[in-house]
Amino acid sequence: MAETSDPSTTPDLTVQSLGPAEVPSPLKLSTLFEDGIANYTPDNARVLVDPCDGDGRGREAGSFELAGPRQQIFFKGDEVAAGIVTCGGLCPGMNNVIRAMVLHLWHGYGVRRIIGFRFGFQGLTPEASEPYVVMSPEMVRDIQALGGTILGSSRGAQRAEVMVDTLHRLGLNMLFCIGGDGTMRGAEAIFSEIRRRQARIAVVGVPKTIDNDLLHNERTFGFDTAVSIAAEAIKAAHVEATGAPRGVGLVRLMGRHSGFVTASATLASREVNLALVPELPFDIGGEHGVLAYVRERLRSRGHCVVVVAEGAGQEHVRTDGGTDASGNVHLGDIGLVLKHAINAELAGEGLSLKYIDPSYIIRAAPANSADAIFCGRLAEDAVHAAMAGKTGLMVGTWLNYLTHVPLAAVVTGRKTISLDSSFWRNVVDATGQPRRLALDPAAS
Repeated sequence: MAETSDPSTTPDLTVQSLGPAEVPSPLKLSTLFEDGIANYTPDNARVLVDPCDGDGRGREAGSFELAGPRQQIFFKGDEVAAGIVTCGGLCPGMNNVIRAMVLHLWHGYGVRRIIGFRFGFQGLTPEASEPYVVMSPEMVRDIQALGGTILGSSRGAQRAEVMVDTLHRLGLNMLFCIGGDGTMRGAEAIFSEIRRRQARIAVVGVPKTIDNDLLHNERTFGFDTAVSIAAEAIKAAHVEATGAPRGVGLVRLMGRHSGFVTASATLASREVNLALVPELPFDIGGEHGVLAYVRERLRSRGHCVVVVAEGAGQEHVRTDGGTDASGNVHLGDIGLVLKHAINAELAGEGLSLKYIDPSYIIRAAPANSADAIFCGRLAEDAVHAAMAGKTGLMVGTWLNYLTHVPLAAVVTGRKTISLDSSFWRNVVDATGQPRRLALDPAAS
């Protein structure tokens, strides 16, 4: 999926380590090919950011460190104490990651002290509303079937110095931070404070966000499940739209700044006639606007399905200008704005509009099979990284490889859809919508 960032401007992708890895791994893997035993990952194995050298920039764009188990590690399992925290909004797969981490720490590396912090980063402060929980294989049995997170979650920044004090007080050697962009910013702050103190605590992030908007990363867990459920909502909207004369199905999906869920669910369903994402400027009225397109679609085909991301068209809505606990600007409800606008403009011509918002159903769902597999892989490679003494990184994906991405690189921006990309071209081709929906061509 396309990012707006130019690969040639990729930041430093060097991953930090706590020190020399001198402890033999207990995993008993192989260093030989085709011997029927999985191999350790060489520490110098890399994944090119841009493998296409058509413009000569492939190797100049840098490369990611390949994730996976190392033959030599930094920590001894029986001396390790690990912490796990889940932050931000709920998302399918959080319990899958927790479970896979606990099991791999316990059975793979012999770690017997694992702590789960309650309700996000606030659980790492003296003001925590609930104490941490001691985790074991028995505790996480069957939690992969549940939505949400057994540890709870929350939004909001906490002071890095206070959280690192907690890590020291509890004698932790590693902290796994499961979350989205806000969580990775928090993890980067914790890592920076640990580095300032020259402490030997590994910080490793696992990318969780329905929006799939983390930079230098192709896929976040929860995204696949979100697209699947969103496609079902679109199917329902299509049934409603075709089941009435001049029917309109309007679906509002998640996506504050990036429209990947809307675009991908559109491609999955192939029943959307207009997809609106935050990256796409559009007019509501006017000869090139949404209302004109919906009217023409009803005239020619008798029904219309519109899907809009929550962050799209914010110039058309009123907001209070406030922010949530994570610093995200409050969004106006573009779904309701479009619902009222379509009804006001077309009701006199005969109209049956059905409005569907499945956002919280999506957030609370358990992971589907594809996400469950992905969650396990991410969790295990996060454990491998921390045990090897890797720190200040997020386990990401690039070209279908799992990689180590420095947190400093992750937090430099946000992944968005390029309207010049083949991905967006596929969306426009699938919907049949105009390539421009704004009166001013320069705006798009």
